[in-house]
Amino acid sequence: MRSRRRGASGLGLVGGALVLPLAVTTLVPFLYMIATALMDEFEVLRYPPPLVPAQPHPENFAAALTALPFDRFFLTTAIFSVCVVAGQVVTSTMAAYAFARLRFPGRDHVFVLYLSVLMVPMVVLLIPRFLIINALGWVDTYAGLISTELVSVWGIFLLRQFFVTLPRDLEDAARLDGAGEWTVFWRVVLPLSKPALATLAVFAFVDQWKSFLWPLIATRSAEMRVVEVGIASFHGLYYTNWPYQMAAAVTAVLPLLVVYFVAQRYFVGRIQLTGLK
Repeated sequence: MRSRRRGASGLGLVGGALVLPLAVTTLVPFLYMIATALMDEFEVLRYPPPLVPAQPHPENFAAALTALPFDRFFLTTAIFSVCVVAGQVVTSTMAAYAFARLRFPGRDHVFVLYLSVLMVPMVVLLIPRFLIINALGWVDTYAGLISTELVSVWGIFLLRQFFVTLPRDLEDAARLDGAGEWTVFWRVVLPLSKPALATLAVFAFVDQWKSFLWPLIATRSAEMRVVEVGIASFHGLYYTNWPYQMAAAVTAVLPLLVVYFVAQRYFVGRIQLTGLK
């Protein structure tokens, strides 16, 4: 027992030694971005560059966020991201359940056909998508911005692979009690799939929050700009003022950090308990 504990502690130390440099490499740029946001525009140009501001300037955040209507950018991005996440979770769970549990002719071939879409660069689809929403009169509207993002092939693949690993015993027991396919899906499969659903929701939210190219093409007015497009416009106005740019960037990243830290307990902790429920 002691040798096993020593071996486990040794592996823990080795793992920590490997993870620590990666953590530092990941955190240092973010911390320097915060430090730069608190400097004045002349201090950041010094050589060698200072790592800590001599005198913090938190007013940079207020000045940067009021230079453009960032409050509107954040509202538009939040509506866009939340609607897309809800749509992707609904469509992905239903499609994934059909591919994992329902039996119909050509099911596996259709699934492979779905996966082949992942090999198509999204840039190739930008013009057809724009032509469709333009014909519908949805350019510069929430409908045009959101509708093309409601289906995620990656989300369908993720949940389908998760559903396949779920034991069928509970589903069979529910069917013996008279449950239909919808009841099995809603009352049995979905409660067991919370870790996978949380993972899909978090990744979908991050993907949409940092979306730039499609919102840039699908919208025209300042009211429909998302945060990333707003930061690009801000960069054009203040391309020499690095503290303002870093202040806007830090503010744009904060919602992602909050969502990750709130949701991580679902797809880190509960994933170990799924098979026991």
